[in-house]
Amino acid sequence: MNIMLTNVLDAAAGGLFYYIFGFAFAFGTGSNGFIGHSFFGLSGIPTVDLDYSNFLYQWAFAIAAAGITSRSIAERTQFVAYLIYSAFLTGFVYPVASHWFWSPAGWASASTTGNLLFGSGVIDFAGSGVVHMLGGIAGLYGALIEGPRIGRFEKSGKKLGLRGHSATLVVLGTFLLWFGWYGFNPGSFNRIPVPYGTRRNYGHWLVAPPH
Repeated sequence: MNIMLTNVLDAAAGGLFYYIFGFAFAFGTGSNGFIGHSFFGLSGIPTVDLDYSNFLYQWAFAIAAAGITSRSIAERTQFVAYLIYSAFLTGFVYPVASHWFWSPAGWASASTTGNLLFGSGVIDFAGSGVVHMLGGIAGLYGALIEGPRIGRFEKSGKKLGLRGHSATLVVLGTFLLWFGWYGFNPGSFNRIPVPYGTRRNYGHWLVAPPH
């Protein structure tokens, strides 16, 4: 129940703050290498390069990063404290990190027009660093600050047995997650229908262009 509530908070509060501030900090045009500063409240969207589907997809990434952290601090965080954390991570921390690596203006982006970091820039195709590592680091610090959940360990440090879980819900959740990834990771291409024409490659994964 605790995890389900935090997921709702991430989607609701996180969506609101990402709408107002986050997307602008991440992909605002005319920006510096650290942070964006346009498109607040999606003002000026759609553009030639960005539309509402880009916002929705990045919002999903933002709440995914926040959701990773929620598992590390489950059942021992006050409601208001988690609300503040969720709003701050989705409205500022994740947007700034994604601006660095995914915005053409980001200082570490592989698509920047300036000097590329290490000569190539950082290539993070589907968020292994921007989303998952960011959420994991935030979760690690949260767990270190809050400590173990009450009733999980004895005073001596010995682990206590966990009560059984619903196998039905576990299997259902597995299939939901499995199905969801068919849309989530392929969506990193930022397109759905792509005609192949007469090209000899029949997929997006290419090491080198066809000859």
